[in-house]
Amino acid sequence: MHGLIGRVRSWSGLRSVAGQVFLLQAVVIVILVAAAVVALLFQSRNDAEREARNRSLAVATAVAASPSVRQALSGGHSTAALQQQAEETRKRSAVDFIVVMSPQGIRYTHPTPGQIGRHYIGNIAGAQRGGTVTETTTGTLGPSVRTVVPVISDGKIVGLVSAGISVDHVSLAAGRHLPFVLAVTGVVLSAATVGTALISRRLRRQTHGLGPVQMTRMYEHHDAVLHSVREGVLIVDPRGRLLLANDEARRLLGLGADGECLPIGRLGLAPEAERLLLSGRTTTDEVLEVGDRLLAVSQRPMDHRPGGPGGWVATLRDTTELSTLMGRVELVQDRLKLLYEAGLRIGTTLDVTQTAQELAEFSVPRFADYVSVDLADTVLYGEEPNRVNAADLRRVALHGIREGVPLSPPGELIHFDPGTPQGSGFGSGRMVLEADMPAFTGWQVQDPDRARKLVAYGIHSMIVAPLRARGGVLGVATFWRSKEPTPFSQEDLSLAEELVARAAVSIDNARRFAREHTLAVTLQRSLLPHALPEHSAVDVAHRYLPATAGLGGVGGDWFDVIPLPGARVAIVVGDVVGHGLHAAATMGQLRTAVHNFSTLDLPPDELLWHLDELVTRIDQDRDSGSESPTLTGATCLYAIYDPVTGRCSMARAGHLEPIIVHPDGHAELPGVPAGPPLGLGGMPYEKIETVLPEDSRIVLYTDGLIEDRRRDIDEGIELLCRAVGQPGLTPDQTCRAAMDAMLPEAARDDVALIVAGTRLLDNKHTVSWEVPTDPAAVAGVRADAAQLLQDWGLEEEAFTLELILSELVTNAIRHATGPIGVRVIRDRSLICEVSDGSSVSPHLRRATTLDEGGRGLFLVAQFADRWGTRYTSEGKVIWTEQQLDVLDGRA
Repeated sequence: MHGLIGRVRSWSGLRSVAGQVFLLQAVVIVILVAAAVVALLFQSRNDAEREARNRSLAVATAVAASPSVRQALSGGHSTAALQQQAEETRKRSAVDFIVVMSPQGIRYTHPTPGQIGRHYIGNIAGAQRGGTVTETTTGTLGPSVRTVVPVISDGKIVGLVSAGISVDHVSLAAGRHLPFVLAVTGVVLSAATVGTALISRRLRRQTHGLGPVQMTRMYEHHDAVLHSVREGVLIVDPRGRLLLANDEARRLLGLGADGECLPIGRLGLAPEAERLLLSGRTTTDEVLEVGDRLLAVSQRPMDHRPGGPGGWVATLRDTTELSTLMGRVELVQDRLKLLYEAGLRIGTTLDVTQTAQELAEFSVPRFADYVSVDLADTVLYGEEPNRVNAADLRRVALHGIREGVPLSPPGELIHFDPGTPQGSGFGSGRMVLEADMPAFTGWQVQDPDRARKLVAYGIHSMIVAPLRARGGVLGVATFWRSKEPTPFSQEDLSLAEELVARAAVSIDNARRFAREHTLAVTLQRSLLPHALPEHSAVDVAHRYLPATAGLGGVGGDWFDVIPLPGARVAIVVGDVVGHGLHAAATMGQLRTAVHNFSTLDLPPDELLWHLDELVTRIDQDRDSGSESPTLTGATCLYAIYDPVTGRCSMARAGHLEPIIVHPDGHAELPGVPAGPPLGLGGMPYEKIETVLPEDSRIVLYTDGLIEDRRRDIDEGIELLCRAVGQPGLTPDQTCRAAMDAMLPEAARDDVALIVAGTRLLDNKHTVSWEVPTDPAAVAGVRADAAQLLQDWGLEEEAFTLELILSELVTNAIRHATGPIGVRVIRDRSLICEVSDGSSVSPHLRRATTLDEGGRGLFLVAQFADRWGTRYTSEGKVIWTEQQLDVLDGRA
């Protein structure tokens, strides 16, 4: 009973400060000891796993290095010998298992004999390559560590050895030491507790029995300071006297050591600080200027509890450097915003001059008062900068806050001296800062008189920034400052460099685009017909308009007029998908192919079929090894007009249908069957034939003329029909009317338009005869031909024509079938046609001295300027042409 009362009395002492300290110390010791025990257990676990890894590695390595194991694996793989040795080694090394296996993982040994011959379960890939594999697995016996090493004999891996041990098996030693550790820990805890109690009792004696109330009041002021202080701390009592000021507050306010307990008014503070401290009002981070510092003052009243000290606490922070830093942050933010806006407003077009002008206009007045941009002349034409005349630059942009600045105007070619900032910056590619231009430190050597005018104008500093892009210098941008009194500084160089870097990339992109566009236009112009041949069959006018640069560029639209035998003419128009160099080159391929096929004098549908086959082969070649896109999708319209009969045959491959305008102005679509685009294959092309009266107009065009996002194609064709469907228009007037009506704005796609006005050759220019299949009829044909040429005034051509007719008609009578016809056409040349019902083509050959025949066709080829064969549905036609000296054979 007495013992219980004593314990209660002893625990009642915890109400005192010393008792509370004693309890706190005891709790801390217990926590630390518990943490130490836990750390010891974790350390023991880690040591056990590390020991398991080391032991499994050592055992596996030792077994793999054993000569007997190598010999057994290199020899006959004696499982009995290896099993016995492995088990003995396992027992001696205290591991859980030792497995010897083949390089493929087939077990030769195992603690459980039934597992021998089965595949090893685990990772052996690294060991198969000559490395060591160590892994930790969790099985029925808990976590275990196994190591696999290779057995190497004569430089080859002849087998693998795996040794494994359970982590718990290794950690048993640490578990046996745990009771001892806990016992020692208990002793240490007891000693620490006793020591803490003794120290607490000693502390109570040294405080002379100070009670909790006095201790609480004494520490209230310290608590207020500790929780309110940021930098300097001031405590003011309700009567306006300074009770406490720490060292930082004295330093910030310049107070002496004897300032405490003095009224605030006698401390010599700044008026604003004095009024704030005397007011006692609550404030947070109120900035006051005290001397050369900016102080952020926060003030709070202390608790007015009964017996409390009263007054208020003020904290001071020196924000001078923070204000400077914030100013810099704002400056950086402004510059980042400026660069962001520059990225949006500079380089909006693919035009070199416009981009340079955008740089100048954007930089004024945000960064400079005047900006000039000078570029190498070759850059304006899409070429690389000319390093031969490195300092010859052309001014392409100049912008400022006012007019009349004495700087070289845009368009002027300036030769900058290498010693000037512009010449040095362009030559070296480095930024140049001239902060004090009135000092004339050498920048004025370019033009001293102009330099004096610039300084007199008020310009006092400049930055020269080279326009660098992709390893080259395109020109320089010069930033001038006059209105802003502060000169350019080193910090401004980085901003200027960022501005011109963005502009330089845009200018270089525009330069490259201009070069590619120029190359494509040049290539396309070289591939398109420079001048269409004059022909008696049609009067031709055409228009070609490439797409606007930036909206598509040069495409693959093309057209052509090809003279054909018999005074006929072929009119063709086509469109290749895509834009740029590839489309232009492809257009040249197709135009050349059409010219080649036209020499075979094929009808339109057959020609398009051959062209489709060619495109298919080209696409197959490109698919097999070329990075160029395929041609599939190209379109073509091919028409043949015969001025003798007035017949026009047409076929189209995926192209828009032509428009026929009759002499009375009525425009219509002839109904040409739609065929697939070139390259698709598999479907035949169909042609139509129509007879056109004289002075009709055939309008062929590409889709760029009628396509518009605001209307569909049918509406565009109808609008084009109305534009060209006017009577009395010439082909050239028809082209002008179509372009004016269909293209009020910049074209987004290539436009090709060709208008052919038809003509007819009357009976005064063409004569035909039917020839009997009798050799005696040849003489009559010759006589009729001679009389005809005499009537036409072409007596000089009579002998040649008689010889040609004699040979061709004789061959037709002998080798062909009837009916046989002869037609003579007087055009720009004298045309002779002999038709028969046979589809067998004659062959030109050279007869030997013993041959009785075979010289006729050879003579025809010698006397005629041109000759050839074309096939018709009734047979064939052999034709010849003799050039006439007159300019107009119809006159």
